[in-house]
Amino acid sequence: MTYRRWFVLGVAFAVIGALVAAFAVFYGSFSPRGYVEDKYTRAASRDIGRNAVAYTSPRSPSQVAKEVTDAWQPADQYVDGSGVYLRYDDDSVVILPIAAGSVILLERMSTAYPRYHSTVGSHWGWGRGSTVRGGGPGSGK
Repeated sequence: MTYRRWFVLGVAFAVIGALVAAFAVFYGSFSPRGYVEDKYTRAASRDIGRNAVAYTSPRSPSQVAKEVTDAWQPADQYVDGSGVYLRYDDDSVVILPIAAGSVILLERMSTAYPRYHSTVGSHWGWGRGSTVRGGGPGSGK
């Protein structure tokens, strides 16, 4: 009787493992960062220091933004002539035009917001889980 119980338990764990693996294969990564890392071509020469990790795509910024936002809905988004700026809880995905498509920059919000503040200004509102503090009265107290 105990062998049967262990067999059933082993089969149950195998089925759960197979489902998790299938989900990962069919639905991609489990974060916007992972999605970009899996879908686009790494371009280390376009990194901005150690903070902004670069990827490229032959598609336009608007096409790349649609792909990313279809997979992962951003907390906030700002679009202007310079590119597409997506804010997630902990990460930013900034998509800028280049001659042969787009460069996609992944960066933590703690460094992305100061870098892009002059562009996004107050358009990147603050939602759940934001780690970047505003500069209003009482900040830093």
